[in-house]
Amino acid sequence: MTNVNVAVIFYSMGGTNYQLAQWAEAGATEAGAEVRVLKVQELAPQSVIEGNEAWKSTVEATKDIPVATSEDLEWADAIIFSVPTRFGNMPSQMKQFLDIQGGLWASGKTVNKVVSAMTSAQNPHGGQEATLLSLYTSMMHWGAIIATPGYTDPVIFGAGGNPYGTSVTVDQNGKMIEDVQAAVKHQAKRTVTVAEWVKKGNQ
Repeated sequence: MTNVNVAVIFYSMGGTNYQLAQWAEAGATEAGAEVRVLKVQELAPQSVIEGNEAWKSTVEATKDIPVATSEDLEWADAIIFSVPTRFGNMPSQMKQFLDIQGGLWASGKTVNKVVSAMTSAQNPHGGQEATLLSLYTSMMHWGAIIATPGYTDPVIFGAGGNPYGTSVTVDQNGKMIEDVQAAVKHQAKRTVTVAEWVKKGNQ
């Protein structure tokens, strides 16, 4: 096997996308990849975070996770993103992270990165597909290779059947409604496999 480096980059306010990132890490590791789990920089004021218990506890739970950098992107053969939906778009925290990668993009270092993405929302039609498409639009500009799960395994249907990327509905108590762990791990493994093909083809 060609060794594949995977960066799992997430933004999480209530903990859901942190959990998705951990499952993606497990799937990619099982596929033989070297994995870095990374968060993007929080932009919200501390006073706002302090007023929301779930947000505050997620910040605390993820305090030791490194913030993603351009070096991490350069290192990675594959990138798996996990973000909640914000009005049908990715959160501003992830958008800013992508927006400051102009130097990497201009030097051609985003070309042929294999990318895939996951998301969550509070209802089944809360913008999951649009959020993934918003992220993939940036990836097209990067010259990246988008590896969606499609319907490549029956576990996709059990997780709600989103071919753009695993998505999960989160109830008012912050609990995931669909069982998506197997779908996330499948998506991660598929991303590693495609990255392996690309890496071998470039050698």
